[in-house]
Amino acid sequence: MNLFTWILLGLVAGGLAKLIFPGKDPGGCLATMFIGIVGALIGGFLGTTVFGWGTVTGFNLNSVGIAVAGSLVLLAVFRLLIIRLGRGPGR
Repeated sequence: MNLFTWILLGLVAGGLAKLIFPGKDPGGCLATMFIGIVGALIGGFLGTTVFGWGTVTGFNLNSVGIAVAGSLVLLAVFRLLIIRLGRGPGR
């Protein structure tokens, strides 16, 4: 799958990750989209090269799962960093 496709899939994955892991995040929609894109890229890279889950081709269940998993991990790390830095929502 090429980079442009992973970016588009990342937008979808960011939205799905936000639905699965709701809460207030600083940055709003733009931060969620960025986390989705980066999470999809990281998930795609780790899933195909490090863990050897095969090649990811097109928009299929495997691709979406890997992208959402990467986005969820990145969203959790982002929230932990924000909380640790004391810049969470409402502060």
